[in-house]
Amino acid sequence: MPTMTVSSLPAAHRPRIAVIGTGGTFAMHGRHRFDWVEYGESGVVHPIGTLIEQMGELAPDVDLVPIPFRMLGSTAIEPADWLELARLIAEHASADPTLDGFVVTHGTATLEETAWFLDLTAPAQASIVVTGAQRPANTDGSDAAANLRAALAVAAAPGSRGAGALVVMNNQIFAARDVGKAASFELAAFEAPPFGALGWVDADARVIWRRRLCREPGQLPSFALDALEALPRVDIVLSYAGVDRVMIDACVAAGARGIVSAGLAPGRPAKGQTPALADAVRQGVVVVQATRSPRGYVPPQRFLEVDGILAGGDLAPQKLRIFLMLALTHTSERSALQRLLLAA
Repeated sequence: MPTMTVSSLPAAHRPRIAVIGTGGTFAMHGRHRFDWVEYGESGVVHPIGTLIEQMGELAPDVDLVPIPFRMLGSTAIEPADWLELARLIAEHASADPTLDGFVVTHGTATLEETAWFLDLTAPAQASIVVTGAQRPANTDGSDAAANLRAALAVAAAPGSRGAGALVVMNNQIFAARDVGKAASFELAAFEAPPFGALGWVDADARVIWRRRLCREPGQLPSFALDALEALPRVDIVLSYAGVDRVMIDACVAAGARGIVSAGLAPGRPAKGQTPALADAVRQGVVVVQATRSPRGYVPPQRFLEVDGILAGGDLAPQKLRIFLMLALTHTSERSALQRLLLAA
């Protein structure tokens, strides 16, 4: 597959990339040069425009358009923030056709979740790249500037348009569907088992693709957000040795419309949870069986069908939760939901 670079674009065209800052480590200020862990205690969070000025020239062939959002640690991100961020991207994509793409800077704790939500809801032809940092920009060894530079190169690359939301960290390009944070503080913290990266960005900001996504047009519905005020409640319940039904019953009592069962490695709940999951289904809650294994897969099986539980395929529990929240705004019919889950 040919290499695509920012510099290979026609000379007359300078890509315009909107950069939306949402806070996180990327925007935080360390208290000293090696403050790589407790930098949030400084209380200083820089707006995206300030950060871009401080970092200097990162992509000389690209025009940057800073767009403020809100300054959050990603442990504070909520579904309402996803809705507003997706609408912000859609509004700017519609109002300014000269924009070639969007880069969203984000805290890494929930970066994979926001990226997946944007993948499912953002304009089909928009180029969207989500990036972050493991170390604040003012500390030694920070990856903030390098990650933003790589993200800008990917957002400006022609091959990124229509590819859904992408995640760029540590010069690697990942599909939002597959990526997850696998380490707390390492620079190479993001992985996509078992599929791996889609490509990478080299030291000269060349974007190199090694594989592409296989989702067909129309494979998933268009999740309309215009009239959506809130997303339905969907909870995740973890399986482990000796767990009982208490958490499942609590989710049902709290009004959950869906429950994702993050089961044991074979994709089965613990024995003490099985009756509660069946009871939840009888009370009208949509239950999807997942696995806590990072390379797990849950196909449709008879033991699930007997209790009316849906199979989650190979999506991680946190990704299944987001997909189910959106899918429930489209349909609540179980057979239709199962088809959507296996197509996701």
